[in-house]
Amino acid sequence: MTQFWLSVAALPVGIWIYLLAFRGRFWLEQPRAIATAVTGSAGPNGKTWPSIVAVVPARNEAGVVGKAISALLGQEYPGDFRVILIDDNSTDGTGAEARAAAVAAGAGDRLTVINGKRLNQGWTGKMWAVKQGLDQVERLDRKPDYVLLTDADIEHAPDSLGQLVSRARLGDAKAGSYKLVSLMARLRTDTFAEKALIPAYVFFFQMLYPFAWINDPKKRTAGAAGGCMLVERKALKAAGGIAAIKDALIDDCALGQLMKGQGPIWLGLADNVVSLRGYPAWRDIWMLITRSAFTQLNFSSLLLIGCVLGMVLTYLLPPLLVINADPGLRWPGIIAWSMMTMSLLPTLYYYRRSVLWAPFLPLIALFYLAATIDSARRYWMGRGGEWKGRMQAKKTA
Repeated sequence: MTQFWLSVAALPVGIWIYLLAFRGRFWLEQPRAIATAVTGSAGPNGKTWPSIVAVVPARNEAGVVGKAISALLGQEYPGDFRVILIDDNSTDGTGAEARAAAVAAGAGDRLTVINGKRLNQGWTGKMWAVKQGLDQVERLDRKPDYVLLTDADIEHAPDSLGQLVSRARLGDAKAGSYKLVSLMARLRTDTFAEKALIPAYVFFFQMLYPFAWINDPKKRTAGAAGGCMLVERKALKAAGGIAAIKDALIDDCALGQLMKGQGPIWLGLADNVVSLRGYPAWRDIWMLITRSAFTQLNFSSLLLIGCVLGMVLTYLLPPLLVINADPGLRWPGIIAWSMMTMSLLPTLYYYRRSVLWAPFLPLIALFYLAATIDSARRYWMGRGGEWKGRMQAKKTA
């Protein structure tokens, strides 16, 4: 055993010490509910409950949109609350299903369905749909205090809106009310593939965007989760509106960055907001990753090489060291793999999955790494950012 290989073997240990102790304690994140009684006219801080309009972009969401709209219209919220759904050129009866759900809930007058216009050049599909919804908001006689940007495959518990508003109004003790409050919806983990890979999806997101850093007004890190974002309407307008991020492929984090320029923001894990969309097969999760992984790397080959090297050192080298014939190299591998295993346990607890998945994080990381490389390949072939028939990350000459 040479000094060089001992130094290499020590790298994963140093990486995991940094990740566990100095990266915002991302791995310990759990839902943080606010105790609030959503009754009467008195809202957070003794003020009346603010008015809210939910803007829901929807493209071919039949089968889930009805349940999502029913949940929104069933909110136990004392303030004025309405829903605008933008039917983004769907071909499966999305708009009709949403209208039927509203009528069945006895709230047909609180749902407006807009037939979306053809995609405008320079915009991503979702942002173009959201813009049309926000334009409709601005045409209202009484403008809402907040806009809830939520997806057509997200189900909100009856107290969801009250929790979001309470969080926004109470805000940061020093910096004031939050300009954006976002919850990462609990994803489905029903199939074997989902149980194996989905908790790690959230784990890796938290590693990239530590929630504690996002929620700290003094730090530049910003982010959000696109399925559930409560935004102060005036702050969004002051930031330039949704047009400021019209071409963003990772639009939720782009919006988080935009809104943090207006004041404090907050992101947390949801306990009362769940995704209705499943990714039951390995290929489904593979496509979920490939859609945005290379975008996250700013389409940079250099960053891709760095990502591959970082993933190999962090996740793949420890088990290779454990099976090494040199006993002097095994201990660093055992220590790093143990720390890696421990780091995934809180996320598995959040998803109510067995702790036995934790030691397999190296194999899970290998899957994500391969999908990231494929994301770059698809971009180079002109097939990047594929979503519901649209190619949104096209390689330019």
